[in-house]
Amino acid sequence: MEKIKKSRAASFVCIALIYVVASAFGAAVYLALPFHFAVSLLIADAAATVVVFVFSLIFKNASVYDPYWSVQPMVILGLFAAENGLTAVTLLPLIAVFIWGVRLTANWAYSFKGLDRQDWRYELLKQRTGKFYPLINFIGIHMVPTVIVWACTLPAVLLFKQETKFNFGCVVFFLVSMLAAGLQLVSDVQMHRFHARGLRGIMDEGLWKYARHPNYLGEILMWWGVGLYAVCVMPERWYLLAGALANTALFLTVSIPMMEERQSKKPGWDEYKRSTRLLLLIKKGK
Repeated sequence: MEKIKKSRAASFVCIALIYVVASAFGAAVYLALPFHFAVSLLIADAAATVVVFVFSLIFKNASVYDPYWSVQPMVILGLFAAENGLTAVTLLPLIAVFIWGVRLTANWAYSFKGLDRQDWRYELLKQRTGKFYPLINFIGIHMVPTVIVWACTLPAVLLFKQETKFNFGCVVFFLVSMLAAGLQLVSDVQMHRFHARGLRGIMDEGLWKYARHPNYLGEILMWWGVGLYAVCVMPERWYLLAGALANTALFLTVSIPMMEERQSKKPGWDEYKRSTRLLLLIKKGK
C-alpha cells in the first residue's frame, strides 16, 4: 500500500479506478430509485461519495475526494445529455461546465504528488478536531461539498427536464461562466509560475495584486453564471440559486478564512491585506 501511495503514477491509476467505480455505482443507484429525478440524483450522488469516502479510509487520505468537486458535475451533465439529447438551451451550460471541469481537474492533476500526501486543510482539521475528525471527515470534507455541488449543478440538470426557450440572458450568463473559468485559469497559472520560481512568500503579482483570492472569485462566479442562466429561462424557479448561494457561503466562511489564516503567517501579509480586496479585482486606493 505504501509503495502505491508514494508512486504518483500508481496513485493516479488508483484515483481513476475509484472514480470509475463511484460513477458506475452512483449511476446504478440513480436508475434503481423511483423518486423525483432531483431526489434520486442527490441520493445517487451521496452513494458515489460514500464509495470515495471508503477508499479515502483505505488509503488514510481524505484527498481522494479532491477531484470529486470538478468531476461530479461533468459526469452528471454528461449522463443527462446522453439520456435527453441537446438543445440550444442545454448546450451552452454543458460547454461551460465541461470547460470549467476539465480545467479544474487538470489543475488538480498538475498539483497532485501522490496519495502519500494529504491536503493541508484536512491535516489542520484533523489536528483541531481530534477524536471527532472521522465525523468531520465524512460530513464536512465529503458530504457537505457533494450536496453543495449537487445544488449548483441542479439548475443545469433541470434544463434537460423542462421545455425552455433560448433568450439573450442565456448568452450573458454563459459568458459569465466562461469568464469565471478564464479567471480561474489565469490566476492558477500565475500562482504555479510563482511557485516554479522557487518563491513561497506572498503572491502579489498579476490578478493577485488586486485580490487575495481571484481563483475563488472565479469558482463563485462560475456557479452564479450557471444558476442565473437557468433562472433566466425559468424565472419561476428562482430558488435554484440556492446552490450558488451555498457555494458562496462555503468559500466565505470556510475556504477563505482557512487560507487567510495560513497566509497570515508569511512576512508582508498585513501590508498585502491592507492593499488588496478579498475577492473583487479592484485595487484599493491609498
